[in-house]
Amino acid sequence: MSAVSPQAAAPSPRLRLEVVDLARGLALLAMFVFHFAYDLSFLGLIETHIPSEPGWRWFARLIAGSFLTLVGISLVLATRNGLNRSAFLKRLAMVAGAAALVTIATYVAMPGSFIFFGILHHVALGSVLALPFLRLPILAVAGAAIIAFALPVLVAHPLLDQPALAWLGFSRAPIATADFVPVFPWFGCVLSGIVLARLALPRLSGSRLAAWRPASLPARIVAWGGRHSLLVYLVHQPVFIGALMLALQLNPAQPVSPERGFMLSCQRSCGTGPLGAEACERLCACTVDSLKRENLWRETLTDALDQSQRERVSALAQACLRPATPR
Repeated sequence: MSAVSPQAAAPSPRLRLEVVDLARGLALLAMFVFHFAYDLSFLGLIETHIPSEPGWRWFARLIAGSFLTLVGISLVLATRNGLNRSAFLKRLAMVAGAAALVTIATYVAMPGSFIFFGILHHVALGSVLALPFLRLPILAVAGAAIIAFALPVLVAHPLLDQPALAWLGFSRAPIATADFVPVFPWFGCVLSGIVLARLALPRLSGSRLAAWRPASLPARIVAWGGRHSLLVYLVHQPVFIGALMLALQLNPAQPVSPERGFMLSCQRSCGTGPLGAEACERLCACTVDSLKRENLWRETLTDALDQSQRERVSALAQACLRPATPR
C-alpha cells in the first residue's frame, strides 16, 4: 500500500528489490488474519470481541506499523534516480481515491464507527509529508521520527479534542471508528522506514538479498500480492464478508441465548470506547446483574421499557461504569 511504486522510478527491473514485495505481502497475510478475526467478531460468530482485546489490538498496531515503515522504504527506493512526478501523482491519486472509497463504504455499512482516517488515508498523506525528508541528513530524519512518536504524549490541549482535529492524533477523547491511524505517532513509522532504507541501500548493492527472487509458488504468490497491495487491500474484505455471509446462509449459526447476546452486544459497544476488554466484561456483567435485581431484565431484552424504566436502566449502567473505569 505504498504511495510510490519502486517499479515506477527504477530504470531497470534488476533494481527492484523483490524482498520488499515479499515483506509487504507478509504484512498483507497478517492483515488477513486480523480482519478475518474482526469479521467473525463483528458478525457475532466468536465470543472474543476483537477490537477491545489487548493482544489483537497490539497485533493490529504491529501490522499498521509494518505497512507504514514499508511506505518509507518504498519512497527511498522509488526516488533513487530522482522523483518521477507523474508516477508519484498517479499512485497518490489511486491511494487517495481508495481511501475515500473506504470512508464511503464504511459509512454506509457501519455509520457509528466508519473509517474517517485509516491506514490508506495515512499512506496518502504520509507519502506527501515524507517527501522533504528524503534529502535531509539521516540523523535529522531519525530525530524527526523520535519527535513524531513522542508528540501525542507531549502535546495536549482541549482544542485538539475536537472531532474535526482527531486525525492529527492528539485527541484524548474516545474515538469510535473501525480503523484509526492518525498522523501522530504513526508518521514516525514512515520516517523510520526512510532511515532504514537509506542506511541499508549502500550495503545491499551486489548482495544476495538484493538479488533474491521468489522461487517457490507460495513465495511468488506472496510477492505478487506485495506488488499489488492496494488492489489486494480493497478486494479482501468484500471477499471475507461475502464468504462468511454465504457460509451463514448454508449453515446458520446456532442462536445465542438472550443473556449471552446482550453481553456480546454490550461488550462490543463498550469496546469502541476507552475501556479494555476486562473492564468492559465487568461493566456488562454488573449491568446484567443490576437489571435482574431491579426486575428490568425481561423488559430490557424485549425493548418494552417505558421512559421511567429507561432512565433507571441508564442510572444502573452509570453506577456500574464508575468501578469499571480505570483510575
